[in-house]
Amino acid sequence: MQKFNSFAEFYPYYLSEHRSPICRALHYIGSSLVLGALLLMLVSQQWRYWWLLPLMGYGFAWVGHLVFEHNKPATFKYPFYSLAADWVMLKDFLTGQLKHKLPS
Repeated sequence: MQKFNSFAEFYPYYLSEHRSPICRALHYIGSSLVLGALLLMLVSQQWRYWWLLPLMGYGFAWVGHLVFEHNKPATFKYPFYSLAADWVMLKDFLTGQLKHKLPS
C-alpha cells in the first residue's frame, strides 16, 4: 500500500483515481447535494436528516467509481485525505484549475 506523508503528495494520486469525467461529475453532484442539504438543515433546524449527508456524498462518488472508473474509492484507504480531496477537486473544477492538475 502506498504511503503518503502529506496531502500535497496524496492529491495527485487522488486525481489519478478520478480520470473519468463522469466519475468526477458524480462527485460534484454528491458534494453539491451535501452542501445544499447542510444549508437546508441550518435554515430549517431539521437536524434529524444528518445521516443522509454521507449517503448523498459517498453514494454518488461510489457509483462513479464502480460504474465508470472501475476502481476502489480512495476513501477506503485514505478516509481523511480523500474527504479533503473531494472538496479540493470541486474547488479546482469550479475555479478552472482542475484541467491543469489532472494527469495526462
